[in-house]
Amino acid sequence: MVAVSANRLELLQIADAVAREKSIDRSIVIAAMEDAIAKAARSRYGQETDIHADINAKTGELRLARHLLVVDEVENTATEITLDGARRHNPAAQVGDTIADTLPPFDFGRIAAQSAKQVIVQKVREAERDRQYDEYKDRIGDVVNGLVKRVEYGNVVVDLGRGEGILRRDELLPRETVKTGDRIRAYVYDVRREPRGPQIFLSRTHPQFMAKLFAQEVPEIYDGIVEIKAVARDPGSRAKIAVISRDQSVDPVGACVGMRGSRVQAVVNELQGEKIDIIPWNPDIATFIVNALAPAEVVKVVLDEDRERIEVVVPDAQLSLAIGRRGQNVRLATQLTGWDIDIMTEQEESERRQKEFAERTKMFAEALDLDEMMGQLLTSEGFTSVEEIAYVQLQELASIEGFDEDTAAELQARALKHLAEVEEALDARRIELGVEDDLKSVPGVTSKMLVAFGENDIKSVEDLAGCATDDLIGWTERKDGETVRHAGALDGFELSREDAEALVMQARVAAGWIEADEPAADGDDAAAGEA
Repeated sequence: MVAVSANRLELLQIADAVAREKSIDRSIVIAAMEDAIAKAARSRYGQETDIHADINAKTGELRLARHLLVVDEVENTATEITLDGARRHNPAAQVGDTIADTLPPFDFGRIAAQSAKQVIVQKVREAERDRQYDEYKDRIGDVVNGLVKRVEYGNVVVDLGRGEGILRRDELLPRETVKTGDRIRAYVYDVRREPRGPQIFLSRTHPQFMAKLFAQEVPEIYDGIVEIKAVARDPGSRAKIAVISRDQSVDPVGACVGMRGSRVQAVVNELQGEKIDIIPWNPDIATFIVNALAPAEVVKVVLDEDRERIEVVVPDAQLSLAIGRRGQNVRLATQLTGWDIDIMTEQEESERRQKEFAERTKMFAEALDLDEMMGQLLTSEGFTSVEEIAYVQLQELASIEGFDEDTAAELQARALKHLAEVEEALDARRIELGVEDDLKSVPGVTSKMLVAFGENDIKSVEDLAGCATDDLIGWTERKDGETVRHAGALDGFELSREDAEALVMQARVAAGWIEADEPAADGDDAAAGEA
């Protein structure tokens, strides 16, 4: 590729051509040539020789020099020179200096020329990779246009002009076919430096791809007047997008739809006909979820903020519309809002409430030795457990119609007695299971939990400290194409993941494994689970 016999202008012309073709700096190509020539020269003068080549970037003049270290006693003549010998080149030379001994130019042999070519190709390729990585690492989150270069096993390689992107098969829209030479738009979701060179990963199924397409079609989004708060997609089929306007005079939904649907239709066409529901975002989560379930009508919602769960009641005729085909509508609404959504009909809700009312009435009647009418009265007043009756203000019980202070006091006394009996029975069962007393002192652990621990062979503070969160609340895994649920020790306790983590951390503090308020290192749970 390059020979020392090439004239000066040829060297510079080659460097300029390669730099233009690969879009890299000319100085990098010249440096690669210098390394290649030095390597070829070492094949002639000896591999141990420290040879440096220097190409003048303006004139193209090539200089070859052998670097020798000045020493008192020479051990290797290829790399060292005596002080006397050095002073013939430079009278001011001292021990420890490096002397440059100029070498005459020479013609490369065929093997040396091939070796030099490989060095240049490798250096240029590395420089091209660095340039490509530096250029695209800050473009994560952008939509790029490219030309389909080739299709390999369903994965599409896209020519982006100054780089190559990979569009994997699972990042393409379902049933989407692309051919070599097609123009394609995609979202840059990751750029990584890998041994084969920087990998620019593209996607057409990413939720933010839709958001960026709307930003290109809707000037109000680009200008920041309308903001996209959330996007949920079932790629190629249906999507929901939540928008809000910072200007009260601008309708966010209307701005995204456009005149006669022109703006949203442009996005739909790009996404191969994917249907898009544009929903007004609302800071009130109940209102937002009702909007997200459109086009279904919602009669009532019941929020459970601690578990980020919501029950939605719809008319009987609207159930299939709310759930959607194969659960698509409710699944997208769940992704959009981040809340788990349970949908039931008015009839189902009525039946469930009647069943809960009957169960609570029976529980109060048996636990407090009451007749059915008094049990119904307590249930209808909103009491859900014996604990509430035992510890509520006496005046609150006495204020119930038909109750007086004596009745309220008697109810509380019966409730406290019942709780004491339950606690005694649970403690006896705990002792029978061999659960140690120290476990009772861990904050957050109840008597019912102690029995559940004993039944799951967790009998000491150390046993609980060695648990992973999944050991307590259970976990799911895919097995033979089916989702299998594994029960945890505290199944049925309605414990959140955060509560379970806190319980394990308290046990580790009590066991002396960590200091109080010390954050758990990443992977603690996994490590504990393996312990």
